[in-house]
Amino acid sequence: MKGALLVAGTTSDAGKSVVVAGLCRLLARRGVSVAPFKAQNMSNNSVVTLDGGEIGRAQAVQARACGLEPSVRFNPVLLKPGSDRRSQLVVRGKAIDTVGAKDYFRHRQELRAVVAEELASLRDEFDVVICEGAGSPAEINLRATDLANMGLARAAELPVILVGDIDRGGVLAHLFGTVAILEPEDQRLIAGFVINKFRGDVDLLKPGLDQLEALTGRPTLGVIPFTDELWIDAEDSLSTVSDAPVGRPLPPVGSEWLTVAALRLPRISNSTDVEALACEPGVAVRWATDPSRLAGADLVVVPGSKSTVSDLEWLHRTGIADALTARAAAGGPILGICGGYQMLARTIDDRVESAAGTVPGLGLLDLEIVFDDPKVLRRSSGRVLDHGGAAGNNDLPVHGYEIHHGRVRGNSDKPWLELDGEPEGSVRGAIWGTHLHGALESNEFRRAWLREVAAQAGRPGFVVAEDVSVAEVRNGQLDLLADLLEKHLDRAALEQIIDGSAPTGLPVLTTYK
Repeated sequence: MKGALLVAGTTSDAGKSVVVAGLCRLLARRGVSVAPFKAQNMSNNSVVTLDGGEIGRAQAVQARACGLEPSVRFNPVLLKPGSDRRSQLVVRGKAIDTVGAKDYFRHRQELRAVVAEELASLRDEFDVVICEGAGSPAEINLRATDLANMGLARAAELPVILVGDIDRGGVLAHLFGTVAILEPEDQRLIAGFVINKFRGDVDLLKPGLDQLEALTGRPTLGVIPFTDELWIDAEDSLSTVSDAPVGRPLPPVGSEWLTVAALRLPRISNSTDVEALACEPGVAVRWATDPSRLAGADLVVVPGSKSTVSDLEWLHRTGIADALTARAAAGGPILGICGGYQMLARTIDDRVESAAGTVPGLGLLDLEIVFDDPKVLRRSSGRVLDHGGAAGNNDLPVHGYEIHHGRVRGNSDKPWLELDGEPEGSVRGAIWGTHLHGALESNEFRRAWLREVAAQAGRPGFVVAEDVSVAEVRNGQLDLLADLLEKHLDRAALEQIIDGSAPTGLPVLTTYK
C-alpha cells in the first residue's frame, strides 16, 4: 500500500482525531509504515516534541499509534487561542506571532508552503500518511485560506473520507450537506463516509445509508459503534464539559474513594494532565466551574491556562478564588499545574500574554511569576525532593514537559521537584505546584503523591493500586480503536481509496452559487 488519505469531519469533535489514531494503529499493526499529519490545528492541548517544538496533543497520540515519537513535522501549524479573537501562531513548533482572523491572512502563503513541504517529505518517507482535517470543510467562508481541509486535499490530490457523529443527531443531513455545499473540484475528492458513535441496531440505519449513497454516489465505509471506554487524550476543550466526569471511575481498591475537582478554566490548556488521575481505581475526577463543587472534594486541581491572568480573573468572578483560599486555610489539598501554579503565586507580572502588568495572585504560595519571551519549551526529567511527607514520596523519578512564558523570580517555599539538576515547583503544606505537564503519568511518583493527598485529606481507607500504568492504558485505548475500525470499516474499500484505485468520476451535487 502506498498513498495518503484525508479524514475530514462534518463538525468539530466529530471523531476525526480518533479515526486517524485508529487507522494509524491498525496499519502499523499490519506492518505498514505510516505517519499522521494535521496541517493546521487549533488546540491548547499540546506537547513538546523530541526536536524541541510544540504540536497538538492529538498528533502526539497519533504518532504513538504509529510507533513514532512526536515531531513538529506531524503538525506544522498550531493555533493556541488566548481569547475569543486572538491566538498564538506556532509554526514548525515555535511561536512566531499572536494573530486575529484578519492578521492570519498575511501568513497564508508562507504557511501554505510550510504545509506542502512537510506533507511531501512525509509521503516520501512513509508508505501511508493519514491526514486529519480541522473543524469542517463546509466552512466555505474560510475556503480561500484553508490549509487543513479541501485546500490541502486539492493541493496534494488527497482522497477524503468524511466522518459524522450520529450521537449529535442529523448525521445524514450533515454528510449530504457538507458534500453539496462544496465547489465541484472539492466534491470530486470526497470518496466516502464514516458514521461515528452509533448506538442501536445498524439495520435500522441501513435504508438511510442506501439513500445517502443514491443521492451522493458515495458509499458509507463503516458505522463505528459508541463506546464509553474511549476517553483518554481528549484533543481540545470540547471534551472538558462542566460537571462531567473524567473517564469511567473504577471501584476503589480500599474502602474509600478519593474525589478530585478539576477546574474547567475558560482558557484551559493541557486538560489531559488530570487524565492520569482518572486512570486510578477509586479516584473520581470531575470538571468544576463553581465553588460548590469544591466543598466536598478531597483534592482540587487548577490546571494549565493559555490566558493565566484572564482565567485568574474568572476565579475571582465566580467565587472559586475565595473557595480556594478558604480551602488552603483549612489544609485541604490543592495542586496547581503550569498556569494554575502561576495563579497560586503572590504576584504575576504579565507583559507578554495579557499585557496586564503586575497583578496579585491568590497568594497561596510564596512566589513571584514574571512572564517573558521566548516561551519555555522543553522535555524534563528528574526526581521528587524529600519533604518528609507521610507517604515517603521522595527521590522518585518524574518526567514530563514544560510549555510556558511565566518564570519563577522568587520562591521562599520548598521546591517540590528537581528537574535536570535544578529545583522546580513548590510545596507548602497540602498545596503543590509545578510547571511540569505530564508529571502525573510517572507511575511511582503518582502513586506516592496520591497516598500523601489521601493522608492530608483524611482518607485512610483509600488504597492506591500498584499496577496502573498510564502508558499501558493509553496503548490499550489505541488498540481498542484499531479493533473497532478493523471490525466495522470496509478495509478493502478504504485501502483502494488510499492507494488511488478507488472509483473516479463521482457525481457533483447541486452547489450554492
